[in-house]
Amino acid sequence: MDFDDTPEEAAWRVECRDFLDAHASRRDGAIDWSASHWAIHPTVAEAEAARVAAAMWQTTKFEAGWAGLSWPCEFGGRGMSSHFNAIFAETEAAYDVPIGVYAQSIGMAGPTIIVHGNDDQKARYLEPMLRGIETWCQLFSEPNAGSDLAGLRTAGVIDGDEMIVTGQKVWTSNAIEAAHAMLLVRTDPDAPKHRGITYLLLDMTLPGIEIRPLQQIDGRAEFNEVFLDEVRVPLDCVLGDVNAGWGPILTTLANERQSIGTAGRFGVADVVELARAFEVAHRPTVRQQLARLVEMESTIRYLSYRVRTAASRGELPGAESSVLKLAASRRLELQGSLVMEIMGGAAMLAASDAHMNGFWQNASFLGQWMSRIGGGTDEIQRNIVGENVLGLPQEPRPDKGVAFRDIPI
Repeated sequence: MDFDDTPEEAAWRVECRDFLDAHASRRDGAIDWSASHWAIHPTVAEAEAARVAAAMWQTTKFEAGWAGLSWPCEFGGRGMSSHFNAIFAETEAAYDVPIGVYAQSIGMAGPTIIVHGNDDQKARYLEPMLRGIETWCQLFSEPNAGSDLAGLRTAGVIDGDEMIVTGQKVWTSNAIEAAHAMLLVRTDPDAPKHRGITYLLLDMTLPGIEIRPLQQIDGRAEFNEVFLDEVRVPLDCVLGDVNAGWGPILTTLANERQSIGTAGRFGVADVVELARAFEVAHRPTVRQQLARLVEMESTIRYLSYRVRTAASRGELPGAESSVLKLAASRRLELQGSLVMEIMGGAAMLAASDAHMNGFWQNASFLGQWMSRIGGGTDEIQRNIVGENVLGLPQEPRPDKGVAFRDIPI
């Protein structure tokens, strides 16, 4: 594992700063909580402004050759190792620009299509995605198949040169804005549950798709449930082969877990400022927890170095991404509890009555569950780490080798 920049990486970090200085403004060390892309309860106008700003920034990066740095050159990238892309992301986080908006598109759908897509799919989807013209969402989870993703029941039936899809998905981020979706369907109920799944690239404008927003505990409606009623999807939208979707699924999930594990625009320094604002930074219990937060943040940084080093060797992310995501979840849990303790009784306030309009209550305390559940729950990550890192016995699987249709609902 490499901790220090090589001369090449150090030079690249300078090049990143030069590009960003020429096209964006550096943050002064504090987050601009009034910016539209940080609004807790954005108006329609604020949401649209944030969307336009994100698209403009993505287009700027694409036209200057700074989007999808690790993508192949023929699709608008620069063919660089993923650890160079990570260095750019670290540097970009210090600037007042919208980041993370295209995580599902460029961070998940793109890498999956690059690995598993055919030439026509790569030509059709990758460049518009990288330009920020077309966004993607993820239609994986279902009401009865969240943690057990392979238990999905949305049906796909082949009819000529189309697949008729009927079912329901839930907890879909940004489904209303997305042009396309990564969609998983059950195409062979006679096969064991991992072997009868097909991965589709879905046009979200097709007839038969209904999207219903889900209001979250923090008042936002970032997630949606999506109903598919006999949606006819062309067979040329199958990614890989029919009934062989589990391979592309693993590629998507590995990239998702790595993305969640390394995400985060605010950190220990911002929590310290919060403690100072509430005049509790001198309290021993608060200082101990801040020290613990520093420790966990450093652990995550070193874990990300390990993932980055593996990527630089051409190795696909494996159990390391689960270790990284689990560490990030533990940090979010500690941080969420700590910010509430720091604010004391003021933590019960909301909206304009609350400190920073309730940012910390919502983004840190209530918002922690999006990352701790999304991309595979903490419990799922522990199973992966236990089996693939520690060599522990697998969890009992009474449905292993059983035809899916014979598994009790």
